[in-house]
Amino acid sequence: MSSIKSVLLFVSITLIMGVAAVEAKEQELPAINEDGLHLIPDTKMAIVYADPEADLGPYNRVMLMEAYVAFKKNWARDQRSRSASSFPVRSKDMEKMKSTMAGEFQEVFAKVLEDGGYPVVGEADEDVLLVRPAIINLNPTAPDTPAPGRTTTYVSSAGEMTLYIELYDSVTGDLIAKAMDRKADRRNDGFYTWSNSATNKAAAERILKGWATLLLEALNEAKQ
Repeated sequence: MSSIKSVLLFVSITLIMGVAAVEAKEQELPAINEDGLHLIPDTKMAIVYADPEADLGPYNRVMLMEAYVAFKKNWARDQRSRSASSFPVRSKDMEKMKSTMAGEFQEVFAKVLEDGGYPVVGEADEDVLLVRPAIINLNPTAPDTPAPGRTTTYVSSAGEMTLYIELYDSVTGDLIAKAMDRKADRRNDGFYTWSNSATNKAAAERILKGWATLLLEALNEAKQ
């Protein structure tokens, strides 16, 4: 799979699928999608399509591609328009946040999978599952950007993001499954919390760990 195809794939994801598909979980979705994958009902993710003849059981290792990351549409404009914003978000700030999120995805997923008995490797093999992820509609509520002077921001949620993930056989390139799910970091006690780089990172890690655990559970269930 070429890098050009990867970029085109993820551009298609953001423009065609969008977060509306996640919000429409309860609405009617095609039983079989354009890839010939079947809709799996009652899963822990909003939308899951899978090859009914595929089996995750033979996979003992995982190869993680770098996560593509894209902000929610008009996120930067909305940030700049907020009266509470004391310092505008710059393009380089956004690039840094995307790079940081991609790194956190790799770190969290690798740890969860390896702790669960699935080494993360860099080469294809018969027992290696290829994971192609994308974090789209990234919407941090109060990004911790450099500003002149000291500022303090309190929020009820660190933000939200949507995971789009595809699973492939690393040798044949066969598409096994694809899934999409949106998660928000919410406080249930009604109180606000101070937002900074540490709290934002912790919120992202909580969400990513939840998704990584679902993948781990799917691999374990296939072996049973």
